[in-house]
Amino acid sequence: MSLLRYTLRRFAQAIPVLIGIVTITFFLANQIPGDPVDIMLGPTPAQEQVEAIRAQYGLDRPIHVRYFAYLSSVATGDLGLSIYYDRPVLEMIILRLPVTLLLMLSAFAFAIVTAIPLGVISAKRRNEPADHVSRIISLIGVSTPSFWIGLVLIIVFAFHLGWFPARGLVLPWESPANVRGAATQVEVIRQSAHHLFLPMIGLGTLQMAQITRIERSSMVDSLQGEYVKLARAYGVPESTIVRKHAFQVAQLPVITIIGLGLSTALGGAVLTETVFGIQGMGRLIITAIQNQDYQLIMGTTLVFGFVYVVGVIITDITYSYLDPRVTYGDE
Repeated sequence: MSLLRYTLRRFAQAIPVLIGIVTITFFLANQIPGDPVDIMLGPTPAQEQVEAIRAQYGLDRPIHVRYFAYLSSVATGDLGLSIYYDRPVLEMIILRLPVTLLLMLSAFAFAIVTAIPLGVISAKRRNEPADHVSRIISLIGVSTPSFWIGLVLIIVFAFHLGWFPARGLVLPWESPANVRGAATQVEVIRQSAHHLFLPMIGLGTLQMAQITRIERSSMVDSLQGEYVKLARAYGVPESTIVRKHAFQVAQLPVITIIGLGLSTALGGAVLTETVFGIQGMGRLIITAIQNQDYQLIMGTTLVFGFVYVVGVIITDITYSYLDPRVTYGDE
């Protein structure tokens, strides 16, 4: 089976998963106590106004009718109208999703760039001081919630040292005219990196710690493999053994933990955006829950589910690329 057919088949298999996400989210969102119309109109609205709003957003119809109507609209790419913002949900997601993706990708980049060398060094220098330091760092990272790390970073590096801003995010693709103190696009990118640094560390620390632990464990196993012993017997230099023989095989479990880490990162992004005041998908979904904005809750959850499914599919494809024994199909 070709890579293209395999990818298309995996996306087709993901459709029932996405329908399940929509179904569960729809019925759970409708079980939240309270009425979104009351939140919109205040404690003493006119009855005519309440009925008009409920009719406008379809809240006066039975829940099963609304469910099938929502499924039909999602199939055509229409995620509905936000009750709280009175704007199309898809339009709001398009505005906020790049912010969250920028935060997540930078956090994963930080995690991978720091964790893989740490894991390799830790495995090569097993039970030596460098190994102990690496294991302590990864243990602290795994044990500490991302929002708490974010708060500590703000207190130390923003309030006490003043090195980085505590809140907000400048997007690298914004026009210099919209960014204070920026005359060129290069200055916009510099300010963006300056604002992004602390949220990136806060969100990426948990991923870094998890990848370091898996990388170390996998490299220790690889370095004890029979093929490595044979290479050493033939006099192959140790650096070549690590780089060309042990490292590639050791990356398969690491890729798995990176793919599964997407769900953790999505959850962490919600908290990190709240701590740092970043207007991304996390802040959007929290506002939607607070205001019982059903359409927005379902739309953002569906997008989060889609991002996770795509991440898992990319992980499977990467598996096949790194390990020729893994095929694209059943043959």
